[in-house]
Amino acid sequence: MLSVTARRLLPPAVRRAAARVVAARRASAIERQLAALAALDGPIVAGPWLGEVGFELLYWIPFLRWFTDRYRVSRDRMIVVSRGGSAAAWYGSVAGRSHDALDFMPLDEFKRKNADRSGQLGEQKQIAETALDEEIVAFIRQLEGHQVSVLHPSVMYRLFAPYWWGHQPLEWVRQYARFSLLAPPALPVALPADYTAVKFYFNDCFRDTPDNRAFVDQVVRQLSEEGPVISLSTGVSVDDHNPCEPDIAAMQGIRHLLSPQSNLLVQSGIVAGAQRFVGTYGGFAYLAPLCGVPAVSYYTDPGTFSMRHLDLIRDVLTSGGRPDLLTVVEVPQGGRL
Repeated sequence: MLSVTARRLLPPAVRRAAARVVAARRASAIERQLAALAALDGPIVAGPWLGEVGFELLYWIPFLRWFTDRYRVSRDRMIVVSRGGSAAAWYGSVAGRSHDALDFMPLDEFKRKNADRSGQLGEQKQIAETALDEEIVAFIRQLEGHQVSVLHPSVMYRLFAPYWWGHQPLEWVRQYARFSLLAPPALPVALPADYTAVKFYFNDCFRDTPDNRAFVDQVVRQLSEEGPVISLSTGVSVDDHNPCEPDIAAMQGIRHLLSPQSNLLVQSGIVAGAQRFVGTYGGFAYLAPLCGVPAVSYYTDPGTFSMRHLDLIRDVLTSGGRPDLLTVVEVPQGGRL
């Protein structure tokens, strides 16, 4: 294998060609691994998914759809494990059964162990199995009462990494993914007609600044003048996203539905029933268009996120005939519309 120094001396075109060869070989090995997994008897645990919402929506779930379709794995064999209610909200077409990681441990313990997992790996992405993954799978095996096979997210990360690194084009992901609209279950409450769902929070591309706080306040107040506004800042969080919306964005009498296990389920139901979604650009911004709901998402720092994710979701929506479902807007300097 060439050293890092030797690789840098190679012309860029040669490096890209070599990277594509490596990616193709890795993909072939992964496909053989998946075929062997599908050929086994018994249930398959997909997960546990413990990472970012955006990667779950844009990559993991479409990858599982491709896996079950490509290898003809019946829905009854698939057991999805996620957190915060996303399994019940997003995986209905993939798996016949689901479990929530937060059923097995309190939220504070989960957040601590998940932070330890990220620290061990050096990032949030589940590029390898850790003690937390194994602990959750052990709970599943005990509940199921028999042996289960595991399809861990690290397989998907290895497969799609060449696209994220820029070694492969967008079509690389599309050949290993099946995209379709999500259909979250309806919430058992009466929601107002023609409401706007909002979710503003601070992240790398929308930082906590006075201008951004003023911008959020302005946007939400203008939306409230047009009709009902429902906030998705539930007060129950399994990540580090801090909400930043004014109190005028009410929860409309649904707080009693919230728990750590139902957080994403409730938010999904609100988004799916909304006239539109408005909020921060980030992984959660993909949920509304994937539910067929128009979304407008804002950012202030364009160099802080990968355009590859945005390119993919735009391609998916365009090929589905609905490029209008996602509008991503850079906030003008000074934070005013």
